Amino acid sequence: MCLPCFYFILKNFEGDMNMKKANVINVKIIISILAICVLAIGCFGLVACDNTKGNDKISIVCTIFPEYDWTKQILGDEANNFDLTLLLDDGVDLHSYQPSVEDIAKISTCDLFIYVGGESDEWVDKALENATNKNMKVINLLEVLGERVKNEETVEGMEGEHDHEEEHEHEEEQEKDEHVWLSLKNASLLCEKIASDIKALDSKNVEKYDKNLAEYKNSLSELDGEYTAAVKNAKYNTLVFGDRFPFRYLVDDYNLKYYAAFVGCSAETEASFETIAFLASKVDELSLPAICTIEGAKHEIAQTVKDNTKSKDQKIVTFDSMQSTTSQDIANGETYLSVMRENLNSLKIALGE
Repeated sequence: MCLPCFYFILKNFEGDMNMKKANVINVKIIISILAICVLAIGCFGLVACDNTKGNDKISIVCTIFPEYDWTKQILGDEANNFDLTLLLDDGVDLHSYQPSVEDIAKISTCDLFIYVGGESDEWVDKALENATNKNMKVINLLEVLGERVKNEETVEGMEGEHDHEEEHEHEEEQEKDEHVWLSLKNASLLCEKIASDIKALDSKNVEKYDKNLAEYKNSLSELDGEYTAAVKNAKYNTLVFGDRFPFRYLVDDYNLKYYAAFVGCSAETEASFETIAFLASKVDELSLPAICTIEGAKHEIAQTVKDNTKSKDQKIVTFDSMQSTTSQDIANGETYLSVMRENLNSLKIALGE
């Protein structure tokens, strides 16, 4: 109970007492004692609230779901001894996310901060500059992967976000493709770095983390092998996306071709007639059995592409880029591996395996 409320109750109690002077004095003594107790409790509470972490747990903050799940898998049974936070847990897309004051506060005091590091994370530099924990370990996914990071590309038939003159002017500032987590091979490398920093923070459990990492990398490798087998056995080797395309790392891993309406980071939602017609013609030319789209979309562009094909009998399959995973999805058991396995199922349909 707050102090003003306590004071109000006690004053009313005093006012209602129709007593002699001696009794009034006794009531005032009781009020004074109670007030002192309340103040003591209040002060204790303030001290307790001043402890920003509230415990001795190692704090790890991740911006996106794949980072969060990789970390969780590496921690294993030790996860309960860590304060693990996912910032983008309400379905907000990485490209439109802006951190709250609370988010910045969590980053400021954490022991390990993991983020993607592309153009969408331009806010991070300022947040780290003002961080109170100067011993914080920081993992930038793009920096870890180095030369494995690809530039965004505009393929035939795709609508760019800028006209050709603007693209020519900014040719030297070509944007990096941020969706590095959609490669199982990249995931394995990034998990090694995450495990390394976790072991540095908690040297008592190094053997556990090494064991968890080895088991998880084996799971990633097995799924990678399933992708390779699916592509080898597929009838087709080209994907058509009636949507934006964040899956370049995935298709490059297995030497697949693709056509799409927009680049991966595009904010566009409406495709021109020329783009629709081009994608529909590719579906017809290659006799593809499916048109692809990504999670969260209304699939209107994919449906329009289908409606403009000759046969109009293609399936519309959804791939999940894990950019809108929510805390509820996680509570329901969704993991990085489960999503990538679902993407494999979509790939098999799209390639006519």
